[in-house]
Amino acid sequence: MSMDAFKKGWFTETGTLNGDQALSIQVDEVLYHEKSKYQDILVFNSKRFGKVLVLDDAIQLSEADEFSYQEMITFLPLNSHPNPKKVLIIGGGDGGAVREAVKHPLVESVTMCEIDEKVVEVSKKYLPFMAKGFDSPKLTLFFGDGAEFIRNHQNEFDVIITDSSDPKGPAICLFQKPYYESLKKALKPGGIIASQGESFWFDSKLLSEMIKMCREIFPVVDYGSSYVPTYPGGQIGYLCCSTSPDTNFRVPLNKFSKETLKELNLKYYTPDIHQAAFALPLAIAETLDLKWEMK
Repeated sequence: MSMDAFKKGWFTETGTLNGDQALSIQVDEVLYHEKSKYQDILVFNSKRFGKVLVLDDAIQLSEADEFSYQEMITFLPLNSHPNPKKVLIIGGGDGGAVREAVKHPLVESVTMCEIDEKVVEVSKKYLPFMAKGFDSPKLTLFFGDGAEFIRNHQNEFDVIITDSSDPKGPAICLFQKPYYESLKKALKPGGIIASQGESFWFDSKLLSEMIKMCREIFPVVDYGSSYVPTYPGGQIGYLCCSTSPDTNFRVPLNKFSKETLKELNLKYYTPDIHQAAFALPLAIAETLDLKWEMK
């Protein structure tokens, strides 16, 4: 990590892919900082956001707002599938997506493939609120390259979630056509995928290209969104694709009751939030060539 990131007790992330915007968070205490085989890993404590995980100078999560990302990348695809029994998570070493996926009443098994074992180790030690899912009997955990794992597991999964960092370094391949073609082959008939979809404010060119690419592979492609204040622009997206032409991501098939939302300890996701996630600003919808009407 560059020393420029720390100035007078503040951590500063130039968090967009072009490095043209900065977000600064006041640091109370650095809890962990080391380089793994794959990336620079930093955990610090802050007054405003609690514990914060940073990989290669990019904020991955904070204790104050992580649930808005973790719940949405998980329940948007799971509740758009009629029976999501078997789930695969690529990446997500902090454990958040696993924590949410194993909660789902219809999910019977979750397989996770993470390239960096050190991220899981650090999360278990310093971010226990993230790592709860690692103790679930539903989980099978593998360490290795996610793209390679996908190629070796065909026609196996109902839902695949790619919880990746930005398209830099080892994550670049997770944003390319061969990976998405492999994802389709790894799905059972009617299978669904959801991937970390960057910010429509800063990455609309990349998103437009990815949506166009995915339409060459999947009959249904859509993009949902949620608010996460520690991400660039306070917004992050979820690229959702289905092998079934009947899928409508904008209307959840599994609608959690108020009682279920409480039982699952959800803080952000509701059936209404699910639908609202796909209501995009007019100019953004037109740029991404997506419908802005919710019909």
